[in-house]
Amino acid sequence: MIITISGLPGTGTTTVSKLLQERTGMEFISSGEIFRGIAAELNLSLAEFGKLAESDLSYDRQIDERQKELSKSKDNLIMEGRLAGHMSMEVPPGKKILRVLLKAPLETRVRRIMNREQSNSSFKFELDQTKTREESERVRYDTYYGIDISDLLIYDLIIDSSIFDPETIADIILRAADHINE
Repeated sequence: MIITISGLPGTGTTTVSKLLQERTGMEFISSGEIFRGIAAELNLSLAEFGKLAESDLSYDRQIDERQKELSKSKDNLIMEGRLAGHMSMEVPPGKKILRVLLKAPLETRVRRIMNREQSNSSFKFELDQTKTREESERVRYDTYYGIDISDLLIYDLIIDSSIFDPETIADIILRAADHINE
């Protein structure tokens, strides 16, 4: 089975994916970690790196092609990333897949990002950075792939992470995965 976990920054995709990995032993691939790693290597903020990626398709393509190939070739995989659900659309027939989207209000997500990054910046600064980053991603996804990130029809399960804690979200996902595996 492949489980994809998608969501905007601060929705808890990485936290939930790691919980699922601990509980199931499934391999975990995170496009966000890959993206952050490349930004750090280039000594750029996420917003700056997002702008660079807008003008250089190779950064997104590298991450996305890896997700596509993994979803085709592996079983028992958790793929986390903004486009993980979309990148898994070419899985071979008969392969079981659960596409999950986590969502949360913008203000909640910004506070989580500030905690994660241990940011000393103002809320307004982080809010503006998050909006800039998300707009950059929206433009890139539409331009590169024709994907409207606001179209939720590909997801099997949508969970509001401002309502449920990560443990409960993992429980919900595992229950859905069990149902698909029946």
